[in-house]
Amino acid sequence: MSLARVSGGSVLRTRSRLRRVLIEVSSLVLVVALLVWSLTPVYNMLLIALDPDEGDIEFEGIIWPPNPSLHSFHAVVTQGYWLVEDFWRQFGNSFFIGLMTMFLTVLIGSLASFALGRTRLRQSWLLANAPLVTYAVPTSFLVIPFTRLMASYDLSNTLWAIVAANVTFAAPYAILILRQYATLIPIELDQAAWVDGASPVQVYRRIYLPLMTPALAAVGTFALLLAWNEYVYQYVLLSSTRNMTVAVAIAQFFNSDEAPLNYMMAAALIYSLPPIVIFYALRRYMAAGLTRGALKG
Repeated sequence: MSLARVSGGSVLRTRSRLRRVLIEVSSLVLVVALLVWSLTPVYNMLLIALDPDEGDIEFEGIIWPPNPSLHSFHAVVTQGYWLVEDFWRQFGNSFFIGLMTMFLTVLIGSLASFALGRTRLRQSWLLANAPLVTYAVPTSFLVIPFTRLMASYDLSNTLWAIVAANVTFAAPYAILILRQYATLIPIELDQAAWVDGASPVQVYRRIYLPLMTPALAAVGTFALLLAWNEYVYQYVLLSSTRNMTVAVAIAQFFNSDEAPLNYMMAAALIYSLPPIVIFYALRRYMAAGLTRGALKG
């Protein structure tokens, strides 16, 4: 009887071990497949950018260019081609839009979540969820009314018009996330500060903002990526070359018969670097926010 139990337990342990191994192998295969699927377009862009012959290599099935060259990156950085002669000005416009969208979204989201979650307003749940209605309407449907609105405020063909559009679509999500994260912060901290004579502004600056840093980093990164990847409003609202962004400038390559693809891919790869750098710079704060939420739960 005992031998049967021992053999049965051994079989169960063997099956459990095999199941774990199978799950780990399957997970590894899935991760590799997702990495290949995600990085193949990026690799193709790099392949085209390194091709010295105007980027026609991707159509030949060659894994690596026979004579890779950084000439396209040099041409973009030094603005040595007529389609990239204003690259750094356009890059600065994109950077300004991204940073201002990030800053204003964090500011509006933090102030709104503080007012709705910490001051105990009546019907705060309704006020917090009402902005989410904007996500029920596709952003492309709002281009024409938003264009007329910007024209009425003399903001057409300005970078601030793009910032306003980005903040409009990023702020509701920011308010939702920050308000949910604020529930992890004990309200007793605010009450203790009020007893000591702190004003709401002091509570917001010295207690709320420092404790909300991980969530603010996550929301700010989301707003930056939203602004960096946005194209439709930039294309419609920006008409002058001086205010053009890199996203719109890259689209001009498709409208020119003389535009080499390797220059376009080099510009796109350089344009994609700032969000990656900022994301990795803030990843520690975002990881802290996720860990705090897990411990609280």
